[in-house]
Amino acid sequence: MTDINKYKQLLKEFYGSRTTYDHEEGTRHPLEAKLLLEFVPLQQGQKILDVATGTGLIAIPAAQKVGSEGYVIGVDMTPEMLNQAKLKIAAAKLQNIELIEADAEYINFSDSSFDAVFCCEALVLFPDIPAILQKWYHFLKSGGYIAFTSPPETALLASLHRSICTRVLGVSLPYILEPLGTPERCQNLLHQAGFRDVEIHTVPSGRYRHLKDKKLSWIAININFQAHPLLSKLSQSQLEQWQAEYSTEMEKLTTEQGVWEDTTKFLVRARK
Repeated sequence: MTDINKYKQLLKEFYGSRTTYDHEEGTRHPLEAKLLLEFVPLQQGQKILDVATGTGLIAIPAAQKVGSEGYVIGVDMTPEMLNQAKLKIAAAKLQNIELIEADAEYINFSDSSFDAVFCCEALVLFPDIPAILQKWYHFLKSGGYIAFTSPPETALLASLHRSICTRVLGVSLPYILEPLGTPERCQNLLHQAGFRDVEIHTVPSGRYRHLKDKKLSWIAININFQAHPLLSKLSQSQLEQWQAEYSTEMEKLTTEQGVWEDTTKFLVRARK
């Protein structure tokens, strides 16, 4: 199994296990989806693509906005997430949504198929962000919108994860939040893909989390560094060092309220 395939399998396992995704402790997923959807002026009759649709937090309200003359396609590679979306779609009695279980990197549509392409919470997960942005550019009609969310590179304790990785391995590995981690990087990637009229809003937020233990799961480590080949070469002593350092740092950060976690997001949109 290649490292990319291993990484994607870990993503499926990680998100497949989140059976209460919409209601997780401290979650802002529904709010961020709502804000992103409001960021794009959708109209009746439009055709929408929702990439990494998950539980349908974008797809379902988008289908309601575009109405019976419009259509929404939601793509996700995690069947457990799609099953949650199907239940919600059935409850809402919507007929204008199609869900496709697939890896969005490999799915294709004709050029100029969509009025808008959304990707809420997931663009940072793609191994080749410039390539996927170019693909979505072709999917869009002229004047169509791309819209996505992305955390800054310092969010979600990323600085801590990076520093521990560097101490354990002796080298700095590329971190998952880095490519889209600043407004300037988001703008540059969009311009390189051909997009124009880039607009970025920063939505500050944070939360205290009560961690059940002070360990970082092996899945989380691999996702943070996209299953970098060096991770597969970690010795048992290095793994133990990683966990020990993480536990120590968590102890330092823990207060009576829990551990503070920055959950700030960029809302990003642009046009073809």
